[in-house]
Amino acid sequence: MVPVSDLPITNISCYKFAPLSDLKSLRERLMAFCKEHALKGTILISTEGINFFIAGERSNVDALVEVLRQIPGLEDVAPKYSFNEHQPFNRMLVRIKKEIIAFGVESIDPAKYTSPHLKAAELKRWLDEGRPIVLLDTRNDYEVKLGTFKGAKVIGIDSFREFPEAVRKLPEEMKKQPIVSFCTGGIRCEKAAPFLESEGFEQVWQLDGGILKYFEEVGGDYWEGECFVFDQRVGVDPALRETESNQCFHCQTPLNEEEQRDPRYVEGKSCPYCFKTDEEQRKESLARSQEAIRRVTTPLPGSVPYDNHRPLTIPERCDGFTLLETVCTIFPYMPREEWLTLFEKQRLLNDQKQPAAPDQIVRAGEFYFRLHEGVIEPDVNADIRLLHEDEAIIVLEKPAPLPMHACGRYNRNTLQYILHEAYAPQMPRACHRLDANTTGLVVHARTRHFAKLVQTQFARGEVEKAYLARVIGHPVQDEFVCDLPISSEAGGLGSREIDEESGDEARTEFRVISRDADGTSLVEAKPITGRTNQIRVHLWQLGHPVKGDPVYLPGTVKGDTQTLPADAPAMCLHAWRVGFKHPLRGERVVFESPPRFV
Repeated sequence: MVPVSDLPITNISCYKFAPLSDLKSLRERLMAFCKEHALKGTILISTEGINFFIAGERSNVDALVEVLRQIPGLEDVAPKYSFNEHQPFNRMLVRIKKEIIAFGVESIDPAKYTSPHLKAAELKRWLDEGRPIVLLDTRNDYEVKLGTFKGAKVIGIDSFREFPEAVRKLPEEMKKQPIVSFCTGGIRCEKAAPFLESEGFEQVWQLDGGILKYFEEVGGDYWEGECFVFDQRVGVDPALRETESNQCFHCQTPLNEEEQRDPRYVEGKSCPYCFKTDEEQRKESLARSQEAIRRVTTPLPGSVPYDNHRPLTIPERCDGFTLLETVCTIFPYMPREEWLTLFEKQRLLNDQKQPAAPDQIVRAGEFYFRLHEGVIEPDVNADIRLLHEDEAIIVLEKPAPLPMHACGRYNRNTLQYILHEAYAPQMPRACHRLDANTTGLVVHARTRHFAKLVQTQFARGEVEKAYLARVIGHPVQDEFVCDLPISSEAGGLGSREIDEESGDEARTEFRVISRDADGTSLVEAKPITGRTNQIRVHLWQLGHPVKGDPVYLPGTVKGDTQTLPADAPAMCLHAWRVGFKHPLRGERVVFESPPRFV
């Protein structure tokens, strides 16, 4: 007999394993009917059957049941009814699924075989008699949290797909014991119980109609707590009345009244089970970003051959030149014949990445591309270590060798490319730079606005910067200063020189930390100005070059390598301390990172 109620909203739930076909047409028909009759909820259809949870006015619900019973295979659909004052669903969904209850074991087919069903009254009689049975709860842990049968066996799963593996971990002696499996409405047991039998469990029943049918026919005997339901009611008591339980929006954990009074419960955000302090959230975010960097750099992005379109912007001095004249002017070290060969091979492209002609007249500010096909970049050290991140900045320890940005032979094997990939769609912007061979602290901003606020501090000399360097030899003084000007124009390998006549003002303060037996010293360097290669040039000029520096070598000799190979001994220069005003909070922040060579 179908129950009746004075409450305005009727809820029905039901499943039926039966072969269904023409699912797309069926979905359209059911969706149209439910919308026309102001019904809300979810209907899942599959070639194996139907599963639905629907709510609305009683007459409309009954009309839907009649429509369903006209579908071949669903003639005996018998929903379970409950009632409440408000609509428990926000919308109407009709979905086609591979399975109406996800399980993932193809050999289990409830349309062909199910284990014996045990009526609710019969189960109560068994429990009254004290029969030695195992009540096996097949539901997820978050459902069990609201309530279950007294003494039930809980197998500890987060989703029904985990059920098979959990069953295989049950004690071997359980296979001889009488087992009654149960779930909310019975559908999961249609697959769980036959699976138990397939795994060698000898006496298996399934509770007919599940917990809700048990409540309807028997009440709450032998039950503790509430029953979790998959709608906005969250929980119902043995009288099938909605309880005061709620559900955390963030982690979906059911919450009783006491848990909702906990200060960690913030509606729509957190609950006692998922609440995290600001520090815990920062650590989790940092770990996720670190893992994203690991994925981007495994393998190195530049180790996989790719076509590199290197941009070429036309300078003012080449306005009105032909494109051939322009590239010969910009790159005087490359013979004209080589450029003509590149034009013939269609390696010079316009802004639409179409082949450009050598006699093309160019204008200042236009840009073209030079195509490098099948590029494989030299290896770099990608051991980037994140130290801090928040909504405004990212602070990391850069390894070496690793270029900060695209240059020379490096395009994808750069810190900039790696961070853009790891933080996409954000594009972190470097607030300052380190040489490819220099290790240590680098500050990035998450937006252009924050980058400008930090970059301005670097430009004004308001940032505290300290480096540690292992240098060749033993400086005589414990503290000393070098204020020799440095050339503004780059020489070979991008190097700089001391230029006392027209160089840029430069000042570095040094302090000797230790003079060691191997003939080297550990020195702290504080660059007061920010010239390219400043610390390295000053130490080289003073006769104490940085150990491992490939450019500024002992005896005022220049090397022939700009960026070290990944397997070469490291250059011993490390940016170990940086302090600046936080661009969002306004407070001064200081970060430190000891070098790996000390």
